Amino acid sequence: MSIEQSLKIRTKSNGQPATCLVTGATGYIGGRLVRELLNAGYKVRVFARFPDRLRDMPWIDQVEVISGDALESEFMDKAMKNVDVAYYLLHALNKGPEFVDIETKMAHVFADSAKANNVQKIIYLGGLIPAQKLSKHLESRKITGEILRNSGVPTIELRAGVVIGSGSASFEMLRYLTERLPVMITPKWVKTKIQPIAVRDVLYYLVGAAALGNDINRTFDIGGPDIYTYKEMMNHYAKVSHLRKRIIIPVPLLTPRLSSLWVGFVTPVPGSIAKPLVRSLINEVICRESDIKKYLPDPKEGLTNFDKAVDLALIRVRDAQVSTRWSSASIPGVPSEPMPSDPEWSGGSLYQDIRTAEVDTSNHEVWKVVEAIGGEHGYFSLDWAWEIRGLMDRAAGGVGLRRGRRDPNTLHVGETLDFWRVEERIPDNLLRLRAEMKMPGKAWLEFKIEKINENKCKLTQRAIFYPKGLAGHAYWWSIIPFHGLVFPGMCKNIAKVAVKNKNVV
Repeated sequence: MSIEQSLKIRTKSNGQPATCLVTGATGYIGGRLVRELLNAGYKVRVFARFPDRLRDMPWIDQVEVISGDALESEFMDKAMKNVDVAYYLLHALNKGPEFVDIETKMAHVFADSAKANNVQKIIYLGGLIPAQKLSKHLESRKITGEILRNSGVPTIELRAGVVIGSGSASFEMLRYLTERLPVMITPKWVKTKIQPIAVRDVLYYLVGAAALGNDINRTFDIGGPDIYTYKEMMNHYAKVSHLRKRIIIPVPLLTPRLSSLWVGFVTPVPGSIAKPLVRSLINEVICRESDIKKYLPDPKEGLTNFDKAVDLALIRVRDAQVSTRWSSASIPGVPSEPMPSDPEWSGGSLYQDIRTAEVDTSNHEVWKVVEAIGGEHGYFSLDWAWEIRGLMDRAAGGVGLRRGRRDPNTLHVGETLDFWRVEERIPDNLLRLRAEMKMPGKAWLEFKIEKINENKCKLTQRAIFYPKGLAGHAYWWSIIPFHGLVFPGMCKNIAKVAVKNKNVV
């Protein structure tokens, strides 16, 4: 979904849309917020220390980019000039033990610059603050909010707990723990109650807050409709992703420090991020008020429940990184799906085997060979190995290679090809086959042809596998030798056949 166009937006005195500054644009929320602000009609400026990381963002040609260090007033003042609304989405979790001091200084620099440049409103996304003793992470979030609210610039601090969406560090930790461990001996914090919120709802509140009056200078707790323990969230995740219910055995012996080491071992989430997140999970994080509803009504379809939020977050692995169509938005994409700026460790396990070849002929000649793959033509590399794989599939109750092809030379989207189904077909450019063989996961085989010049092109062959549970990971690693034998030769031989066919008079 896109943020509703019916939401009121802030305008300047001349009726033109307000200018919004988004800091942390290379971060999880920032990159998605820019898209939503543009779709709502705002003029957007982004501030980034490493602007090169934004070059692949779908909105890059629609924003003004200011580069600089958020700890230096000189750069922040340049970014704040003529800004109406400033979003504070900065953190320093990956900076190690000194992250609290760094975050405090960044907040002061930001607050002073906003005041000096007559910014009308600051909007800050912080964390839900429990009544118990705070972890260093949550204490830093609280201090940051206090600095901004005391800046003299009206500040809305939205406090959220675990954000559910692909790329969110909290969600990725949940994802990897659940997918990789069917049986877990866990720390007692898995019994802690949490009120998660979908990233689409966080963005709804962030965009809507920009138009609220300048008389509002306070915090708002925001959360989704469900309250679960961490253990319940893991089991709900397993259900949505069609995994067996996880066996979770909490024990009181695992300290936060040991827990963070355990999370670092099981998941690819960096230890510098996992450690403060784990310490925060010791606290119960539930909304203590819902005053935001007095200012911003719930979205028309209501707030997103946990299961739906997880389902949306699995778009990447369900669709094999194929861009989701989103016709209602001027900039494509949905809040829950991955973005180019997301960390490499986010998005779930998606194994790939990629081979490339430059071919001295046209796209069309290569396409004719690619489209004829399978059936009587075989797979251009060790056909006996493919026959064995087909027999293995039949022995497991699958279809094997017996379905063959409808036509020896052409394909249509949706038809079967041996133990594949044609998922996408763009003549002279792309063929994607989805596996229908028996396996613990989902697999695709993709061929992409890109023009270099009139007489040369590049062929990219990509095998993709999304593992289901621990068995899926074991399956992938067990077939690595098969891939090493088959896939290099397949790509090279397709290229050779295409060149040979070109030379046949």
